[in-house]
Amino acid sequence: MSITKEKKSSIIKDFKVSANDTGSSEVQIAILTERINNLTEHFKTNKKDNGSKLGLTKMVNNRKKLLSYLKKTNPSSYEDLIKKLNLRK
Repeated sequence: MSITKEKKSSIIKDFKVSANDTGSSEVQIAILTERINNLTEHFKTNKKDNGSKLGLTKMVNNRKKLLSYLKKTNPSSYEDLIKKLNLRK
């Protein structure tokens, strides 16, 4: 359900904005997307795991807030991120 250190560091390398970037909106959204994808795979086999469903809902809402913030502050970066992560149309 969680992501490994290696996977997280590769996500950070792919989406970082500057050299020492680990907490920008783009990186946070990419990490949340990976965790959400892992949880959706988990729910295919564990349909009654209601505790994890609550966590999934919180992660989706947090990602939604970060995406709306990024759309307001940097629309071009928002568009690039949406295309890279295949989130919307």
